[in-house]
Amino acid sequence: MKSLSEIETVSKRASRAAGFSWGIAEEIGKNIRLMEMFGINGIRNLNYYFKIKNKKNFEQVNSISSENKIKKLEFCPIASGLSFLDQVRSLESFGEIKFEKIAYPLLFVPFISRASEVIGKKLQLTIDNKFFLLNYNNSIYSNSFNDGIVEIGNNVLVKFCKNTDSFEEKEWDELYKLSENTFVEENESSKQVGAGAGLTDND
Repeated sequence: MKSLSEIETVSKRASRAAGFSWGIAEEIGKNIRLMEMFGINGIRNLNYYFKIKNKKNFEQVNSISSENKIKKLEFCPIASGLSFLDQVRSLESFGEIKFEKIAYPLLFVPFISRASEVIGKKLQLTIDNKFFLLNYNNSIYSNSFNDGIVEIGNNVLVKFCKNTDSFEEKEWDELYKLSENTFVEENESSKQVGAGAGLTDND
């Protein structure tokens, strides 16, 4: 079994050999590492993407809007992902972002995961019938792990989630009240212990 370090290094070098700059290649390496760590077929999709990358001039999207439509060919997943990650703070005001056709869209997923960490909010990503919930780049929930190679996402939607608690205020209050039973009443001894060096100094 290949280590995550090997996966990142080989993906980075292959990306440079495929024509990307070292800077972008490093980003791709991180992404493929992330995909494989979370159980998404990163190596497979990157490998097949590289096989047709130079045969098809996938469209670039430099300035992302709320709705992004292609002119002729599918959007490049790498360029789209980089643009999204760079612009995510300003894109948040849209609430949701739509893309019409992204090639090899699973390669777009880790960019959204990393964007979730940047803005400190969960993001929902829908690729046709595939659903992904990106949690601050710490975890990915999906109904479509190990789907193999996905050549095109016809309808891709990114939604910005509101930060809300999963529990009611009453439940929090009850749990907090229970936690108060661990509080220790302050006395002179505890004051001195909590003051730092206390009465002894070893210097």
